[in-house]
Amino acid sequence: MTNSSGPSGLLAGTTRRALLVTGAAGALTLGSVSFAHADENDAGADGRADGGADDGVLTRTVTGTLPPGAPDFAYLPVELPPGVRELRVSYAYDRPAVPAGTQGNALDIGLFDQRGTALGGRGFRGWSGGARTEFFVRADDATPGYVAGPLHPGTWYVALGPYTVAPQGLTYTVTFTLRLGPSAPPAAPPAYPPERAAGRGRDWYRGDCHLHTVHSDGRRTPAEVAALARAAGLDFIAGTEHNTHAGHGAWAGSAGDDLLILLGEEVTTRTGHVLALGTDPGTFVDWRYRARENRFGRYAREIRRAGGLVVPAHPHATCIGCAWKFGFGDADAVEVWNGPYTPDDEVSLAGWDGALARGRWTPAMGNSDAHRDPDRVGTPQTVVLADELSRAAILDGLRAGRSYVAESAAVSLDFTLTDGRGRSAGLGERLTVPADAPVTARLRVTGAPRGGTVRFVTDQGVLFTAEVTGAGGAEWTTTAANAAYVRAEVRHPATTPPLPGALAAFTNPVFLEAG
Repeated sequence: MTNSSGPSGLLAGTTRRALLVTGAAGALTLGSVSFAHADENDAGADGRADGGADDGVLTRTVTGTLPPGAPDFAYLPVELPPGVRELRVSYAYDRPAVPAGTQGNALDIGLFDQRGTALGGRGFRGWSGGARTEFFVRADDATPGYVAGPLHPGTWYVALGPYTVAPQGLTYTVTFTLRLGPSAPPAAPPAYPPERAAGRGRDWYRGDCHLHTVHSDGRRTPAEVAALARAAGLDFIAGTEHNTHAGHGAWAGSAGDDLLILLGEEVTTRTGHVLALGTDPGTFVDWRYRARENRFGRYAREIRRAGGLVVPAHPHATCIGCAWKFGFGDADAVEVWNGPYTPDDEVSLAGWDGALARGRWTPAMGNSDAHRDPDRVGTPQTVVLADELSRAAILDGLRAGRSYVAESAAVSLDFTLTDGRGRSAGLGERLTVPADAPVTARLRVTGAPRGGTVRFVTDQGVLFTAEVTGAGGAEWTTTAANAAYVRAEVRHPATTPPLPGALAAFTNPVFLEAG
């Protein structure tokens, strides 16, 4: 079966198609691929044999072209007959030369089973985005990123996601291979990492909550990531694969008394990415919507019902579709610092601080978003004060903003506000004092960069700067009348004054209230 583009460029050669308009995203249903009458003499419209049976193996190949402006998703139905032991899918697409400044072709792929493609993911069986050119699913096993399980007969769907389309259009080829025969025994139920590690009681714990492995577009195994986390001095990490929960069961063997492993997902929409952080094992969060469809609130509630935090990731990243467009009303925290410090992190920091000055308090985080070498796990890391090293306690600390962000385990901060009566408040806390009563901000630093600076920032801006190197600190006095909050930054030396140097660490605020 071959699909060819007609005059409109919308796959006029398909045997069945429908455009399902659901706001900006939309979906295109392509012509169905059937194995009902497969034999070795079947031939496609171009005269090539594209179907056949050989020792219990059936194949079909379908081609088509998606035009510029195609919907975000095109669903290619495939009719699975009874008795399928394995479904294997491979695909390719053209990459024509494009004019300078124009996006070329990029096509993502995933799979839904006979339960359908409705939002919510009841039929979801996996997603690899653009990281793989083929995948398989069986009862007992599946390609990383995909969910093993029964291959029930009925209409399955390959989901094609045209991330970008060249002016010439995007021509794709998808090959389906079915292996027939009795199904293998189902895989054992997945084992998930424990929700508590030994820890040190109430203490400061270091973590990296945005990590990718071979279960999406990373190149490291969970065991390799866990080893790097231990080497970086981390106490907890979170696996957050793009648009799939299929890797949740791969982490149990890497957890231990010294390392708590949280589960989650990076929900990668076309108008921003968000971490579903610390969700219940097996939680899947759909990603097939845009900001103007007004759907995100539903999925934010799903994340919280699953025990997780809603954390917009790299909100000012420059990659296509990466910048956060949904607003922060549903956020429990925000990833202000993502990976090695870059100008988009500086913009995120400024935006977060501006929201603080307007009275909108959303705790800040920092994570590595590490995928592969040379990405460094734990650069940066969030250091959170928690009652114990457990999922519940770590998430509580993050939600409350009892945390700071550091570029490595070599950097430690201790930041408090203290009034004249000896009362003090720490990160994420509030100190109520008479409006004009003096309040002292104290920062103690370990591991400050050579030639670095400390800055104290309020709703008015940077009001105090001092040089600090290695182990040192700074003090500064203000009042509740002059500062609604105070937070601290540790910076590397400036390379292009008057712009500040890159962050080495920064804190969440301590709030002042006149009363």
